[in-house]
Amino acid sequence: MPIKSYKKYFSLFTFVAPAFILYAIFLLIPTVGGMFYSFTDWNGLNTDYEFIGLGNFIEAITEDPDFIGSLFFTLKYVLFMIVLQNVFALLLAVFIESRAKSKGFFRTIFFMPNMISTIISAFMWTFVFAQVLPQLAEKTAITFLDQAWIGDPKVSFFSILTVSLWNGVGYMMIIYLAGLQGVPQSLKEAALIDGATPFQTFRSVTLPMITHAITICFFLTLNGAFKVFEVVYGLTGGGPGRSTQVITMNIFEEAFSNNFRYGYASAKSVILFVIILIFTFIQIQVMKKREVEA
Repeated sequence: MPIKSYKKYFSLFTFVAPAFILYAIFLLIPTVGGMFYSFTDWNGLNTDYEFIGLGNFIEAITEDPDFIGSLFFTLKYVLFMIVLQNVFALLLAVFIESRAKSKGFFRTIFFMPNMISTIISAFMWTFVFAQVLPQLAEKTAITFLDQAWIGDPKVSFFSILTVSLWNGVGYMMIIYLAGLQGVPQSLKEAALIDGATPFQTFRSVTLPMITHAITICFFLTLNGAFKVFEVVYGLTGGGPGRSTQVITMNIFEEAFSNNFRYGYASAKSVILFVIILIFTFIQIQVMKKREVEA
């Protein structure tokens, strides 16, 4: 190989190496270590542990109703988030794109909640649900607002959804805005001239041309929803009882509250990783096929 080629690859390695080293130290090595410890009974502190094979995985799937309950609650949350977050984000993007003079204002307003930490948003909304809404119901006689928003299992799920959407829709909106701005205006005008209604133009012209943005937003929403933690921790703490406990909170509880069962918690983390991997693969395959068809 010529000397110039060696210099070229050495330069590339020099630029990539720092980032890759940090990535390996803080992500790859802990991930591999966690997968290894998932087959042991390690407690996180003792240097002595036993290799127990698939024992942790079998226990989690067959003997842990709290984990199964958190799994189904998480799947329910993921389904609602994928639909609602993308629908609201796309509607907001279409609304902003239709504004002639106030695009910057609305873009800033709707994106601003995303700039606030999720845990801080959860604490803010805890005050709103516990203090503001009951007072507002009392002053305005809107009795619907006076509910146990974070104390009733039937209502707390929708409170979690509300805070999650308020905090995350703005980010997806920006991605959809970028996609909408890439749609040629001439195509939309041609469709309108041919007699298409605005809705037909959006469905037949705009949507097929922003499928790449839809794929990205679905991917981000799916991964973020499966790994949700802060909003549930800040609002309900998984309660009342364990009615709103998500998988990540169940793993956290197992590792730091229940006798420090790090090996068992690692096994649950691996199960979560496999679930996310499967759903992500299916979603990408479906959306990529739609991109090709479009």
